[in-house]
Amino acid sequence: MRKTKRHPVTEANSLWQIYKTVPFFKVVKNFIVIQLARYTPFIPVKNWLYRTFLRMKVGEQTAVALMVMMDVMFPEKISIGRNTIIGYNTTILAHEYLIKEYRLGEVKIGDEVMIGANTTILPGVTIGDGAIVSAGTLVHKDVPAGSFVGGNPMKVIYTKEEMAAREEAQQDLLAE
Repeated sequence: MRKTKRHPVTEANSLWQIYKTVPFFKVVKNFIVIQLARYTPFIPVKNWLYRTFLRMKVGEQTAVALMVMMDVMFPEKISIGRNTIIGYNTTILAHEYLIKEYRLGEVKIGDEVMIGANTTILPGVTIGDGAIVSAGTLVHKDVPAGSFVGGNPMKVIYTKEEMAAREEAQQDLLAE
C-alpha cells in the first residue's frame, strides 16, 4: 500500500479546487523551473535547480535525464539518493487529484537506483537502495532494495538474492 495522506473535498472534483490546495504562484514558479531542468543537458545545473528552487533532496552524482517530469505541485516531497539514474521522460508524482479527494505522498528513491526511461512513479512509494526499475514501469508500490522490477502493473522480476546469484553465475562464466 502506498503511503499517502488523504484530503477529502466537498465541492467539485479536487482538481477543480487546485488553488485551494497549492498556491498559484508556487505552481507557476515550479513549472518554469521544471521546464528549464527538463531541457538542460548539464546535470550539475539541473540538480542545482531542483535543490535550490524546488527544495528537492537530490544526492551527489545523481543523474536525471532529459525530459524527466517532476511533480509540479509538491516537488519538495521528492527525494533522490546518491549516484542514482532517472531515465528519459520519467514522471515522478507526489500528488494525485481524484473526484472526492486528493492525496499527497512522499516519494523516496534510494542510493544507486536505476530507473529506466518512460517510467511513472506514483505518490507515496519508496524505491530501495540498489533497485533497478525497468523502462516503462508503473511504480505503484514500494520497491525492495536490490530488486529488479518491471511492468504494468509492476512486479518483482528478481529479488536482491536472485540478482546476486545471477551476477555470481555471470562472474563464474567470465572466469572460465
